[in-house]
Amino acid sequence: MQYRDKSGQRQRESTGTEDWDQAQQILRERLQARDNNTLPAVRRGQGLTFGEWAEFYLKNFSTPPFRAPKTHEVNERAMRHLRASFEETRLGDLTADDIEAYLRERLKKRVEVRTGKGVIQKELLKATTVHQEYRVLRRALNVAVRKKYIAANPCSGVEFPTRVDGLFRPHYMGWSEQQKIEFAAPEYLKNLIQIVTETGLRIYKELAPLRKEHVDLMNGTVWIPDSKTVNGVAEVPLTDIAVEAFRRQLAISGSGPFLFPSEEDPEKHQKTFKTTWRATLRRAGVPYFRIYDLRSTYATRLSAGGVADEFVTQLLRQGDAKVFKKYSQMKLQMKREALGKLNRNANEGGKGFDTGRPN
Repeated sequence: MQYRDKSGQRQRESTGTEDWDQAQQILRERLQARDNNTLPAVRRGQGLTFGEWAEFYLKNFSTPPFRAPKTHEVNERAMRHLRASFEETRLGDLTADDIEAYLRERLKKRVEVRTGKGVIQKELLKATTVHQEYRVLRRALNVAVRKKYIAANPCSGVEFPTRVDGLFRPHYMGWSEQQKIEFAAPEYLKNLIQIVTETGLRIYKELAPLRKEHVDLMNGTVWIPDSKTVNGVAEVPLTDIAVEAFRRQLAISGSGPFLFPSEEDPEKHQKTFKTTWRATLRRAGVPYFRIYDLRSTYATRLSAGGVADEFVTQLLRQGDAKVFKKYSQMKLQMKREALGKLNRNANEGGKGFDTGRPN
């Protein structure tokens, strides 16, 4: 194909196909990229292999402080498997069919455990494990789209080969359920539950490392100096319930600098609440759900109270309004719970309300 670039110079390059219609489509994409001033990036993307892009992505968009250390570990682990299949594949040549073939092949693999006697193969990989690799790939390619290295993310045309039960299905914690959990919880976990459901703080990134000096009970605010996103760094207003929960936690947190100190070292903050959370749910007789869903419960209660979705997104301190989509499932659950309270025996026995209809 031949075309003139932005400076007027004639360019000649192969379309990489013998199909006339496909060649014309590629030419139209080149002209569109030229008009949008993205042609240099598109050309760089042509020669970029997946292995090169994976290395660039991990270095610039995955390492702390851009992402949490655990998230970076997950990305590295997923990229090892993805690079084994797509290392030399050009980024622009990666298709939805290639990705679906990779997912099907991975679902047939078994877990490998390295021991002193060699590698032992165990059960088949879980679908959630493979789906996590797919999500890492999708995020990496989304960045490539933003950088104009590829025109579109091929993951948009991928259908995951198998059903993944319970994946990221948010749980709404009802008020009666919350009271049961708080009754069975140790004091610090009860305080944490009330703080998160009243403020929406991220538990491990914002609340666990929170220092006492950042809590202002007099003005009913808390300052978040570090967060998952840029929008997360902000001053958060507190409800009366949250103020009381913070006050109780300050009273039991000891002399260290952190609001939730570590049991081993008071000069460090608590790293995880998972064990205590699971044990508390068991004592309360409540089926397990993620502790992260306390933040989801906060958002759902705001939405159910009539707060506009755009403002809920701001209160969550999210940079992308699309994140609110998952809470619509929780609102639907609340509506179903309300329907379960229908009194189908209303007006029975002559003591019901007056319908206004003549007898």
